[in-house]
Amino acid sequence: MARVRSKNSRPELAVRKLIYSLGYRYRLHAKDLSGHPDIVFRKRRKVIFVHGCFWHRHGSCALARLPKSKLDFWGPKLEGNKRRDGRNRRTLIKEGWRVLTIWECQLKKIECLAFTLRRFLDA
Repeated sequence: MARVRSKNSRPELAVRKLIYSLGYRYRLHAKDLSGHPDIVFRKRRKVIFVHGCFWHRHGSCALARLPKSKLDFWGPKLEGNKRRDGRNRRTLIKEGWRVLTIWECQLKKIECLAFTLRRFLDA
């Protein structure tokens, strides 16, 4: 688990590259905000989280499967991640931020993701 990155992961870098190519500028990993969002647009009061489907338990995604061994460890750990994400999201919304979560599996359809990002950032 030491090799698992919390910052600058491959999915996060792909999303950042796409956002930059769309002409938007951003800040990274705001430590003063709940959950340390991956991408922050302060003037727009919008944040983006880039989540891995496995680590953050993406609903019905095939990448979110549970491991076959050590379920007594992985089950509570991954569910705890999901609960923490929900708390962070609610806190940010209460503070007046708009929140978008991008899942690792969404990177397969880059055109759809670009449309989603434009709609979120321009609204």
